[in-house]
Amino acid sequence: MDKTLQHKTHLWFILASTVAITFLFHKQLLGLNLVLMELLLLGYLVATKQFRLQGRNNLILGTGVLSSLVFTLVTHSVFAYIMHFISLLIFVGVLIYPDAKSLITSTMLGLMNLGAAQGAFFAKLRNTQFRGFRIGQFLWRSRIFTIPILIIFVFLGIYSLSNPVFDALLGDITTFIAKQWNLIFRDLDLSILFTLIVGLLLSNFILLREPNAAWIGEDERSSDFLVRKRQKHLLPFRFSGLKSEYRAGVFLLITLNAILLTVNVIDVNWVWFHFDWQAQDLKQFVHSGTYLLILSILISVGIVAYYFRGNLNFLANNRLLKILSFVWLGQNALLAVSVAIRNFYYISYYSLAYKRIGVIIFLLLTVYGLYTVFRKVQGRKSVFYVLRANVLAIYIVLTISSFVNWDVVIAQYNFSNPETSFIHYDFLASLSDKALPYLEKTEAELAQFRGQQEDRFAFSMEPAYMTPEVYKDLIQIRIKYFLEYYEQRNLWEWNLPDYLAYQRLKATR
Repeated sequence: MDKTLQHKTHLWFILASTVAITFLFHKQLLGLNLVLMELLLLGYLVATKQFRLQGRNNLILGTGVLSSLVFTLVTHSVFAYIMHFISLLIFVGVLIYPDAKSLITSTMLGLMNLGAAQGAFFAKLRNTQFRGFRIGQFLWRSRIFTIPILIIFVFLGIYSLSNPVFDALLGDITTFIAKQWNLIFRDLDLSILFTLIVGLLLSNFILLREPNAAWIGEDERSSDFLVRKRQKHLLPFRFSGLKSEYRAGVFLLITLNAILLTVNVIDVNWVWFHFDWQAQDLKQFVHSGTYLLILSILISVGIVAYYFRGNLNFLANNRLLKILSFVWLGQNALLAVSVAIRNFYYISYYSLAYKRIGVIIFLLLTVYGLYTVFRKVQGRKSVFYVLRANVLAIYIVLTISSFVNWDVVIAQYNFSNPETSFIHYDFLASLSDKALPYLEKTEAELAQFRGQQEDRFAFSMEPAYMTPEVYKDLIQIRIKYFLEYYEQRNLWEWNLPDYLAYQRLKATR
């Protein structure tokens, strides 16, 4: 196949992809249509040997895109869709440069391609010939008409602003034209044009990939290991800057370890073993305390990374600084455990919520981050290694987390311990439709919950909180609307959680 034919075939496939996206997604919810469309695009990439499951990044991102795509259908959550589209963005970066050492490079290449792909499409379109007719020449010649028209509109605007009589006349003419336009095109759906444009932009992004030399070059120069940089001393005497920095680091870490040891002893004694809840609000205890402790851990990582950023790694007799750093990292890991226990108390007394789940995920990533900094100090690794390893871990953990139907988990858990955990009806009523079968409760159940909550959570009776009666009425309205709306959906909008919710709700009616 010659280059011209390859060029035209590729362009026609982009246009075919645009039409397919418009057909599958116009005025339709995301569901089975997304899975079908992306499987077609991925199949095309594999068939044309643009993608192969070879190499670590290709394997990870290929698996990530396919698994997150499947779970958009299985969990159908906003989180699942966000993680899938992030996977798709990074996947395009991997297609551009399969040998990238870091997902950071792949992510940036994907981001850069959002704009570069559109320019590549218009370049291809400009150079395309159809039956001897070059589209680019037509677009270039059309400037003879488009430029004067634009100038006319500019002067119409100027004159209408400067002359009220002319503005009124122009307004009458515009109104007349608008009426005629609406009469002629009253059945024209302009939203389909928007869908076409979005489909074209997405097709270009996936199928037209433009490399960014700057980011590729930066990735090629990066390394997991530090290299000692010997400095030339032009003066007859030598400054002891490195040793001074070493002494400063030792002093700082001794002081910080002593302070953190005090905090950890207090937390272990108070939070781990002697915490006594007296129906108080735990927001200060958990929210503010957790955020500040997490900030402390991040700063701690930065301190160690700073002191071991360069030649201090190669300084003779730097053992004490390393030991202090390891103790510091270990104490921060202990601090992370204390934060996790605080969060556990919050969940025990105030049930599950998105932020509380997020704290658990974040703490797992934080502990892994501390481990990578430990590896950096121990093995004289670079900051690039720390960033590379942590970005990869963040991507994997968040992607796997998106496989869980959290709304259903929250609904089931929050009603499972009414005698010990606060039932926040306002929050539960805001969960998605797929949780409706687990949110629906009988009057008897709600009455039982009220009795169990009144003594332990007296504040729940305040006007600021939704009552069980209001909650029941709201859930019934939502169920009625959901059942009616679900029956009007078509096949392309199908997803598993809504289907299961519909079947469970219909079975109880």
